[in-house]
Amino acid sequence: MGSGKHRWKISFYRSSPTALKPETKQPPKEFVCPISGSLMADPVIVASGHTLERICVQVCTDLGFTPILTSGSKPNFSTVISNVAIKLTILNWCHANGVERPTPPELSSVEKLVRSLIPPQEEKSPIKGKTGQEEEKEQDEVLKGVAEKPPVKFSYAATELNGRPSHLYTSSEESVNTGIPSTPLPFATRPSCYSSSSSSLDNVADETLNLMSPEEEEIFFKIKSLQVFEQEEAVISLRKITRTNPEMRVSLCNPRLLSGLKSLMTTRYSSIQINAMASLVNLSLEKINKVKIVRAGIVPPLIDVLKGGFSEAQEHAAGALFSLALDDDNKMAIGVLGALPPLLHMLRSESERARHDSALALYHLSLVQSNRSKLVKLGSVPTLLAMAKGGDLASRSLLILCNLAICAEGRTALLDATAVECFVEMLRKNELNSESTRENCVAALYALSQGSLRFKGLAKEAGAAEVLRDVEVRGSERAKEKAKRILQTMRGSERDEEDEEEEVDWEGMLDSETLSRTRLRFIGC
Repeated sequence: MGSGKHRWKISFYRSSPTALKPETKQPPKEFVCPISGSLMADPVIVASGHTLERICVQVCTDLGFTPILTSGSKPNFSTVISNVAIKLTILNWCHANGVERPTPPELSSVEKLVRSLIPPQEEKSPIKGKTGQEEEKEQDEVLKGVAEKPPVKFSYAATELNGRPSHLYTSSEESVNTGIPSTPLPFATRPSCYSSSSSSLDNVADETLNLMSPEEEEIFFKIKSLQVFEQEEAVISLRKITRTNPEMRVSLCNPRLLSGLKSLMTTRYSSIQINAMASLVNLSLEKINKVKIVRAGIVPPLIDVLKGGFSEAQEHAAGALFSLALDDDNKMAIGVLGALPPLLHMLRSESERARHDSALALYHLSLVQSNRSKLVKLGSVPTLLAMAKGGDLASRSLLILCNLAICAEGRTALLDATAVECFVEMLRKNELNSESTRENCVAALYALSQGSLRFKGLAKEAGAAEVLRDVEVRGSERAKEKAKRILQTMRGSERDEEDEEEEVDWEGMLDSETLSRTRLRFIGC
């Protein structure tokens, strides 16, 4: 009767008008394309880490236009990868909220939208559209400027824009320039045929240079130099500055310097690669720099260094990915760009530092559902279980396994790999090297016990109750609390089983003659 009433109440609630009233919900901002402003139907992640609608990226690329997003950053369209994880998340959200699945916007409407974002002067050609009178007028102005100034020899330092260091200028170039008896136009102005709006990247570069200190300028120009020894001087100097002067890390983390640093990360010269990677780690220590670095397209070369860089450079690459993964906005992008397989491989590195930083990077990346699914599909569970049984990565491997146990596919993979028996045996033998590792082991068991019917049977077979009671008595406060909850779950399951065994088959008894007589006697009383 009680269960019938309960069902009647539920059906009554569901049939009420208020329960069926649709709720309008706004989609999360990460589901909306920052260019089109609509729910994404075919999301892709670009090299800068932004997730955008594919057709918007295609139109921007075709028009040669890079928009400035609402965050003030510019996307990098050099690499485009389908973002399957966010697409599935969007579809699940639509299904859960009764929203129609998004469809890609029409090409014509996107082109119209993107063209409206392009400043009018950028659509004009710097030469097309000029009349013959305008061209003659410009030529007269140029000739007039030359006539007013006598022919003199200009040194490199006197004419170069923004005081570029003179040591980058070769003697052969100087002899050619100074040997011509002509007067160049002042470098403060540009030829009239040059339109400042025709190259927005150059404008950004000039603004960046104007904001640089002389020391920063020297580092930048050395990085861009073709001379290997100057590149080496630059990255050594940059590494020292970013290590000893934390306040300069933000100003140095600008698009031009990151671009130059990116070009040196995969060099074949060990000293340049190692110092460039170390400089990047130092820059990534500032929270405000983390998203900038990922959006500058640094993650792909970091992955290349992990796969085939010099040993010390690989250590710094793992450290950089760990540092960048601390920012929630970077976690999904780093996983989508392919950092998980090389990080898993680095867990077996001969370098202790590389192993530990890779494990920490994987832990923070596995806090995101899409990365948890990828790690399970990569077959990481057996590897992490083997490392959890012993070695210097036991505690950190257990932390990653705790994150994997949160998702359904992770729990299934762990239970299939006899993780329950493994964790119980580790606690029973007391082979764990620290109390924190012991806590993590109990936490992993607790994660597996949530929402899994298989866990109860496997825990009973492994003798988990006895081990957990011992933890409940002698463990830390955190371990005691987790062990207590697991035991409650197991005792609850046992009571449920007993209730099921003692449950009377009333329908069967009603059909029996014995019950009929018993009922008659009770009625007679």
